[in-house]
Amino acid sequence: MKNLQIRFIVLLVVIALGLYFIFPTLQWYFLFSAKDRQEKETSRDPILKKILNLGLDLKGGVFLILEIDKEKIPKDTQLSDALDRAIEIIRNRVDQYGVSEAIISKQGEQWISVQLPGLKDPQIAKELIGKTALLEFRLINLDEPYRKITEKIKELGIKQQKDILNNPQILSLVPTGYVLLPGREDEVYLAKEIPELTGAYLTDARVELGAGEMGLPYVSLEFNSEGAKIFAKVTELNIEKHLAIVLDGVVQSAPIIRSKIPDGKAIIEGDFSLDEAKFIATVLRAGALPAPVRIIEERTVGPTLGRDSVVSGRNALIVGSIIVLIFMIVYYKISGIIATIALITNIFLVLSLLAAFRATLSFPGLAGIVLLIGVGVDANILILERIKEEIKNGKTIRVAIDLGYQRALQTIIDSNLTTLITTVFLFGFGTGPIKGFGITMFIGLIVNIFTAVFMTKLIYDYLLSIRTFDYKILF
Repeated sequence: MKNLQIRFIVLLVVIALGLYFIFPTLQWYFLFSAKDRQEKETSRDPILKKILNLGLDLKGGVFLILEIDKEKIPKDTQLSDALDRAIEIIRNRVDQYGVSEAIISKQGEQWISVQLPGLKDPQIAKELIGKTALLEFRLINLDEPYRKITEKIKELGIKQQKDILNNPQILSLVPTGYVLLPGREDEVYLAKEIPELTGAYLTDARVELGAGEMGLPYVSLEFNSEGAKIFAKVTELNIEKHLAIVLDGVVQSAPIIRSKIPDGKAIIEGDFSLDEAKFIATVLRAGALPAPVRIIEERTVGPTLGRDSVVSGRNALIVGSIIVLIFMIVYYKISGIIATIALITNIFLVLSLLAAFRATLSFPGLAGIVLLIGVGVDANILILERIKEEIKNGKTIRVAIDLGYQRALQTIIDSNLTTLITTVFLFGFGTGPIKGFGITMFIGLIVNIFTAVFMTKLIYDYLLSIRTFDYKILF
């Protein structure tokens, strides 16, 4: 009886831990409204680190394959190092922007796989990830050379920004040491070719709101001590001149320097929306990519398709479980019910462990859970058939159960072990959906041994300890 009590405590502890890990997920998907979930995602609520993530194919979102430009990697940097740095920066940008459950990983020698579940606008994803994020401060020339350029633009009647920047007659008027840069709208700026300061000295960038009820958002910048000294000197020597704030070759704003700025702080204004200001602050905080990246593959999965996948997977799980339940009860009676309890516990613990390990449940992973129903039933049937054979050979119920488990255990371990080895290769060498299927099956097979052997044997031992229990109804 003491051994039985210890085993019951072990089972209860495992189930309690499972409930602890799965409760935030149940709370998230079944107790919170869509509005509540959106607010918590925006505020980066701690519950986001506890829930079971849904993959792109179940939640909808954006999938991208990026290729790093090898030709533009600094000469003193290895390709693998540049790729790792790019992945780190992209992950920081995605996290800071507020996209939860993102999956960013290396694929091959020069590619990056990016999955952004829940993101509806692929354009935001492309801009967020593809931005080089090169921040520069350049002095603007509004003197005679600039006036000649504006007069030539009017003379030629050119209105499109790209036509202005590519026109030979206009470019011939650009003086040595200057470049013509585009602005956020259709305007162009004549800026110094060598920047006064770059984002290499930047320590922080955040969104703030202007004064008043209608205060527009702007981006507040802060430089380190060295950058602050340079910025102070630039502003001191160029009072009443325009200093352009340039991001990836585009002038975001060109404010007038009214006085020396000694504290190393600046702002980027430009009639931004809150999302635009948030975007700029995000890419600046995360830093610049070591080399440009280009999108070579893009897929967008709509949330409707994702919901359909969840519904079809759930239905398959429910229908499969009901069919198995009916078969086990009709054929094995009370023992079939015990096997079914173990099967339900198996699924519950698999989902709990996926949540505990912060794994992502994809549609192939959902298919893996459905497949685990068959694997779990197979182990239970093997045990029950062994027990029935021992009963036919004249053994008592207690002896038959003990021998049935002993003789089935080795077969169950062998069959699960070979499958476990396969899942290790799927997880280790597979990508995307294959990896998701592998991790789900790996966890499920380990849990299956616990539920099919340890848990069901415990239930039988408990029933056999009850003197008034009728053993005949077991089989």
